[in-house]
Amino acid sequence: MKKNIFRLIVIGAASSLLLTQSCNDKFLQLSPETDLSKDNSLYTETELKLYLNNLYSRYILGHGTVWADAKVNPNVVGGSHLLASDFMTDNMVRYGNISSILDNTFIPPNGGASVDWTWENLRSVNYFIQNYTNALPAVNNDITRLNKYIGEAYFFKSMDYYRKLMLFGDVPWLSSDFNIDSKELFNPRDRRTVVADSLMKTIDMAIAGLEGVTGRPDGRINQDMALFLKARIGLFEGSFRTYHNELSLQSTAKSFLEASVDACEKIIATGRYQLYATGDSPYWKLFTFKKDPNSDGNKEAILARVYNGTVVGHATQRYWDQNNSVSGGRPAGGATRGLIDEYLCIDGKPIYTSGAAGNYTANPLFKGYDGLWSELENRDPRLKQTINYPGENRSLFNRTDGTTSLEKNGITYPRLSYNVSGGSTITGYLPIKHWMGDRTENEATTNGQQTAIEFRYGEVLLMLAEAKAILGTLTQNDLDRTINLLRQRAGFDFAKYPSSKLELGNPPADPRLDEIYATKLDYTVSPIIREIRRERRVEMVLEDRRYEDLMRWKAGNLMTVPLRGMKFTAEKGKLYDGSHTAKPIIALKEEVNKDIFLDNNGFIIAYPRSATITNGVALWADYRYYWPLPLYDLTLDGSQLVQNPGWLGAK
Repeated sequence: MKKNIFRLIVIGAASSLLLTQSCNDKFLQLSPETDLSKDNSLYTETELKLYLNNLYSRYILGHGTVWADAKVNPNVVGGSHLLASDFMTDNMVRYGNISSILDNTFIPPNGGASVDWTWENLRSVNYFIQNYTNALPAVNNDITRLNKYIGEAYFFKSMDYYRKLMLFGDVPWLSSDFNIDSKELFNPRDRRTVVADSLMKTIDMAIAGLEGVTGRPDGRINQDMALFLKARIGLFEGSFRTYHNELSLQSTAKSFLEASVDACEKIIATGRYQLYATGDSPYWKLFTFKKDPNSDGNKEAILARVYNGTVVGHATQRYWDQNNSVSGGRPAGGATRGLIDEYLCIDGKPIYTSGAAGNYTANPLFKGYDGLWSELENRDPRLKQTINYPGENRSLFNRTDGTTSLEKNGITYPRLSYNVSGGSTITGYLPIKHWMGDRTENEATTNGQQTAIEFRYGEVLLMLAEAKAILGTLTQNDLDRTINLLRQRAGFDFAKYPSSKLELGNPPADPRLDEIYATKLDYTVSPIIREIRRERRVEMVLEDRRYEDLMRWKAGNLMTVPLRGMKFTAEKGKLYDGSHTAKPIIALKEEVNKDIFLDNNGFIIAYPRSATITNGVALWADYRYYWPLPLYDLTLDGSQLVQNPGWLGAK
């Protein structure tokens, strides 16, 4: 029998070890997780650990395992959820035609897997919670010795219900490992208020159980991670209630936001974490490690999944760099102009500083879209650490020999065609975030070792700033220890450009973004919250945050901003005319109205031949703030479940 080892690195104050699960006699005596029964004794600490080990790989997804192209439903493409989830948003567009998930034609499935209406993992967690005290005799009836294990279980239950709340709103709150014929399974969904309150109590129980558990030498879930999850939950629910006025729950948002602030402050107060700031491009480097974060000197990671590449590995880097193909629905595509536009210039001001739609005044530092990727110059340093600038890094990389050299390899320009067999950015904006430039990792296929950071300190700072801004308690000191720290790490020069430091009383004007918000949203966004949202978008891009942000901000309509790529200028037309097929310039032929399609201003249109959208303008309907329940569950005899409004099967 082969060992089945899940390797997870959990970063605390000073140490971390591999968490492993291998075959042994006691483990083999446990009943299969898919057929839970009272035979799962849980009589010893060892059995508690082994049982919980099975939950780690179910909830801490990282970059996946082996070929790593499975979908984290309801994503539109497969692969690492950290990379792939942004293809469901206005940050990234995929190859080919738009998915039915994004154009209002998605039909609720009969089964629940494709919309993540699944309950098997929760059943496993609930079984543990009900039976973990079986181990009391083995620890001389000292319940405190079992606290850390029940803390882990409550952490996983919180993760499960947080996602269910985000996707479906009202869901049944289950506290037992019911059988498939248990009558409770046919109960109606509990109201959002019940679910959210129960969720906060559950994460608090996780925090209490993990009290004092910080840098665990066994590499398991610790209290800092539980505090981080509480901060996410509190911010999500507090902001959801703030902006979704149709729920009439605005008056109840405060406690959730305050809980988020409190959790963030406690993490900061530990002093265990700091932004990774080593080297010339620390923001890019942060996502390119192959060891455990402690060994890499990375104190920003709070929870990360790592891989030894022998027993457990993945193919994410191979897909992201070498293949980047549509095979298996993998994430082929590129960033949108909408994302690019949101990055500030190096002076901390937007690309347009005054004027109105059709007549904006450009920031003098902004070089516009008429050159060869000139729009990436003089911008927030994170832009070139996220999107490839031709003539740098990825465009000079030879994956065959692992060299990065202009003289040796020349410049390879990004593919643009929406319908090639693979490897196209579509938009001309090729991501380099998570790209490593590592031949060994490319050739590892399913044995890749790239570390996946799930929770990081940078997000703690963003959550704190946003929650306090919504509450109206944000101070300049708060901005200096959150947003401005992130900008400093990114590479903004506060001395040369004092305006690049965000000031509470003097946020920059941004007529372009204000116009979008005014047109697309049904509430007013203050300048300071606009800037915090901007910071969150550019800092957390390609980390599975944007979709949830759009949902909680009641900002799904932002996905109807025309999806565009770069401007295909006459200069670029000559570059892609088919005459540059060998170094020093490699740019395969792209024909207008065949491979690429342009709007009236010359910008590449995403999804140009999708039957359901026009001129690259995706569709949105507010019923999509909640995912549908599977049709089969609605039709079972005795079922009291009700479909979410707007979807097939709704009453």
